[in-house]
Amino acid sequence: MGDVAIVGSEGYISQFIIKALKNCNHDQNIIKIDKIKREDIFYLDLEEPDKFDFNILDNIEYLVFTAAISGPDACAKEFEKCWKINVLGTSYVIREALKRKCKVLFFSSDAVYGDIPGCVYNELSKTQALTPYGKMKKAVEDDFKAEQNFKCIRLSYVVSAKDRFISYCLACITKHETAEIFHPFYRNCTTISDVVKVVIWLRSNWDKLDSYCLNVTGNELVSRVRMADELNRIYCDKLNYTIVTPSNEFYVNRPAITQMESLYLYNLGILEESSFTKKIQKEMENVIL
Repeated sequence: MGDVAIVGSEGYISQFIIKALKNCNHDQNIIKIDKIKREDIFYLDLEEPDKFDFNILDNIEYLVFTAAISGPDACAKEFEKCWKINVLGTSYVIREALKRKCKVLFFSSDAVYGDIPGCVYNELSKTQALTPYGKMKKAVEDDFKAEQNFKCIRLSYVVSAKDRFISYCLACITKHETAEIFHPFYRNCTTISDVVKVVIWLRSNWDKLDSYCLNVTGNELVSRVRMADELNRIYCDKLNYTIVTPSNEFYVNRPAITQMESLYLYNLGILEESSFTKKIQKEMENVIL
């Protein structure tokens, strides 16, 4: 297999992907691309993508695009700037990569689906994003979904010891503080380990997935309260928390519930079905407080 490029290489998900890629093949080159000036990173500003030397991608077989401004509130408050980065700059880079015959894997989101009460979305569901962030991801998908060398993975909430919510809960345990848990707030949470497995699988099995999109999702609808309770199972009830009902403003840029499933994830054997309890326990097994 050829070389790999990671756009957004300094993001926390990308760090896991890079480590896994190195373990798979020690002979390959992994090209790191990000808005950071460092010797081992090729500098890319998505607000000025035309200044990047795309000849760097000439020998790249597989490009994983994780870079984005992903905060739903930030995308709403600074819509024009975020659109420039998340759509215009992103599309520019993807287009240049496709010209060079790279297989491009774009990180999308369950936010592309919208907010239909009671709906369980799969890869064939219509995308009708309502939030600014969802509209940005949908715009990129729509631009390239007919391209043979383009695929996207739509992520539900990605659980790891380093994600924002789990990190907050762990910090509360360490500091002996009471966590505030927003409820209702539900997602079909996946884990960082499963995301990495999907990225690695697609590299070797690109043509086995007929769809241009793949939902990367757990098979249980999980609330933040459930996540907190699972941490208490792991850490012997050390997390004290109180349940808080968010204001209506909180739900303007993110639905209270997004329920998602996949037609392919388990049927193609990309992942094995497992309970959320087992998945989060595995993620946290080396995290000692």
